Amino acid sequence: MSSQGVPCPQEQNGAVPGETAKRDENLKRGNWGNQIEFVLTSVGYAVGLGNVWRFPYLCYRNGGGAFMFPYFIMLVFCGIPLFFMELSFGQFASQGCLGVWRISPMFKGVGYGMMVVSSYIGIYYNVVICIAFYYFFSSMTRVLPWTYCGNYWNTPDCAGVLDVTNGSAGSSLNFTQLFNQTAKRTSPSEEYWRRYVLKLSDDIGNLGEVRLPLLGCLGVSWVVVFLCLIKGVKSSGKVVYFTATFPYVVLTILFVRGITLEGAVTGIMYYLTPQWDKILDAKVWGDAASQIFYSLGCAWGGLITMASYNKFHNNCYRDSIIISITNCATSVYAGFVIFSILGFMANHLGVDVSKVADHGPGLAFVAYPEALTLLPISPLWSVLFFFMLILLGLGTQFCLLETLVTAIVDEIGNEWIIRRKTFVTLGVAVVGFLLGVPLTTQAGIYWLLLMDNYAASFSLVVISCIMCVSIMYIYGHRNYFKDIEMMLGFPPPIFFQICWRFISPVIIFFILVFTVIQYRPISYNTYVYPTWAISIGFLMALSSVICIPIYAVFCVLRSEGDSLMQRLKNATRPSREWGPALMEHRKGRYAPVLSSSTESQLEVQLLNPEKPKSDEAGVAVAITVGTNGSTHSQDSKI
Repeated sequence: MSSQGVPCPQEQNGAVPGETAKRDENLKRGNWGNQIEFVLTSVGYAVGLGNVWRFPYLCYRNGGGAFMFPYFIMLVFCGIPLFFMELSFGQFASQGCLGVWRISPMFKGVGYGMMVVSSYIGIYYNVVICIAFYYFFSSMTRVLPWTYCGNYWNTPDCAGVLDVTNGSAGSSLNFTQLFNQTAKRTSPSEEYWRRYVLKLSDDIGNLGEVRLPLLGCLGVSWVVVFLCLIKGVKSSGKVVYFTATFPYVVLTILFVRGITLEGAVTGIMYYLTPQWDKILDAKVWGDAASQIFYSLGCAWGGLITMASYNKFHNNCYRDSIIISITNCATSVYAGFVIFSILGFMANHLGVDVSKVADHGPGLAFVAYPEALTLLPISPLWSVLFFFMLILLGLGTQFCLLETLVTAIVDEIGNEWIIRRKTFVTLGVAVVGFLLGVPLTTQAGIYWLLLMDNYAASFSLVVISCIMCVSIMYIYGHRNYFKDIEMMLGFPPPIFFQICWRFISPVIIFFILVFTVIQYRPISYNTYVYPTWAISIGFLMALSSVICIPIYAVFCVLRSEGDSLMQRLKNATRPSREWGPALMEHRKGRYAPVLSSSTESQLEVQLLNPEKPKSDEAGVAVAITVGTNGSTHSQDSKI
């Protein structure tokens, strides 16, 4: 898997999986053990809970198979180009979401905005994982606790899928009559979710008590995330061999079980049958663009961070295509798994599939668990399903936490903080746990959905749009294309050049306009959020975007120049530190101006990997000093 067009000496630094006696190229920050670790981590980051609980629902609501057409169009013209841009951006500079903005210091607020967004998502995402942990542990029983209605938390309106008298799937009640008799029918899984797990309060302002079982599971979630990231990408890179691959094993097991059930074909046809008239509906295209954008994790900062640990000549162009297509194929595959089981449940109840279809937490913790109670050995399938949700969530959570830690460590940048990166990780994890505690109260689900709907919605679109414009039009597309050619050995294909400059920014702007037009105040089932809660939601959304103008003004005021125009030019001009992190990669316009004797001496050092330890340390010092791109007298002293 060596990079295309890269000479042999660079391959020694490159990314050949399984290469023996391989050293980190960047001794200061470290690198991935091999390229498979990076690809698996990025797949784990992009493939998350949304692939399972959002895409299948969107697909069936927006024309079934017809939705695939705009979905893949948006993948080709927006998803993959943006993914490639963020990977190449982070890999070229070997910096996190703050350090990369040496490319145009005035826009460093975009990096801070990414950090704010990742913080919000990291707080509530781990709460979803903790609920999955709770259901995972609750499934380890002979009979799933949400199977029947005869529990102390159930109400008289509860009507179970199975006959309570003998507990067999064969003696199911006639639920067509039940649905006709009362509009109040609630399933045991819904009452278990609302009245037992959450003990849901009546208002977002009524926090009630902290749900101790959920608090304990939240602690477990954060401990697992911290232990997996205790050595940064060195430890998480090994964990993803399991966390990124095992969900596919579970999906396949559930898929095989699902398609063998009666009514599964009906569910799958409901999911896939194309309604071509909906192709002309702008909402369908808007949903497709939004789903691609949010599903790939663009503008979160995670892609830049993960790519920053790549070796300089890694072929991130190839990686971006592999990861993007894998992410979208997983979404489509998950739809078969979800709708085969939902089709079976609808057939069992004698109702239409639309009656049992749901999305978000409603699918993961109510509809699907209820469907699982109909299967023989239901606890086994439940354990597998929630274990899969945990792994899908953890893959994304690893990258969210690493994004914050890397940004902090890179920004401070001294040896003291680098040696104590584990303590920074611990500190971020503890703060994340404490900020997640309110989400484990009785009103926690209201706050979780508020954060999900506002903290990471239109703000991501604004951040991505500004990033695209600043790189292509402020830094200059020709400069960026030359940077990529220097890194990969070939310029970005013409198609990507056109997408980056014209098509992708237009699509991003379309997503923004669509998001504004389609905006509806948030609600949860029948509960409508009060105005003050929606105002907090908007403030969360603005808190990430506002970083951009605030830092831009701050940067312009600090810049040198007699006039505002001069200050603006200096604020947007790349800093001296911009460019490849290592001296050995600083060539062409990034090459430091050295005397011929110093240059030849440095070249001898860098091209001789088998040096004594003392010499190797000398090289490390030379490289470290070279990372700022300056030509101070420090270089000549070395």
